[in-house]
Amino acid sequence: MKKLAMALLVVTTIASCATNKFMQHKAEYTTIQDGDTKILKGYINRSIIENDGSFTWFKEHMYPGATNANAIKMFAENKNKFTMLVFGGTWCGDTKNLLPIFYSLVDKSGYPDKNITLVGVDRSKKANDDITVKYGITNVPTFIVLQNGKEVGRIVEYGKYNAIDKELGEIVAALK
Repeated sequence: MKKLAMALLVVTTIASCATNKFMQHKAEYTTIQDGDTKILKGYINRSIIENDGSFTWFKEHMYPGATNANAIKMFAENKNKFTMLVFGGTWCGDTKNLLPIFYSLVDKSGYPDKNITLVGVDRSKKANDDITVKYGITNVPTFIVLQNGKEVGRIVEYGKYNAIDKELGEIVAALK
């Protein structure tokens, strides 16, 4: 029984590392200046956006209203069952509105930042590699919930209800 448990642990660890390989990315991006607009293209993180004076919209839109209580609960209860892949454009009005709402949910639920891969795209919805092609990104922001490296749900822009926190909570609540 011990050997079986150890073999299962090894296989699970290897599979987890293989399927979440893109989660290993450190900030690796290029900066494009488009008139007065600064565009980050590639693998970025919250800290870069939060601490760059070009992106004051992030702090201004944090905690704009009540975060869906069920979504907070689902993210907190299931935080070790899923990862998030988020595509956004630092130039995009929808990203400027929705990314802070997503991070409000993250903060209120205690969801770990290490489980989030944030990808900045240019105006043509491309990053510095083929990840936008792999995930079929045509609009931003796009929030993808992954379980064991496989997509289990996504929200594009404002989603079905214009309440991305509620919709993300529903996706996470359905995880097994």
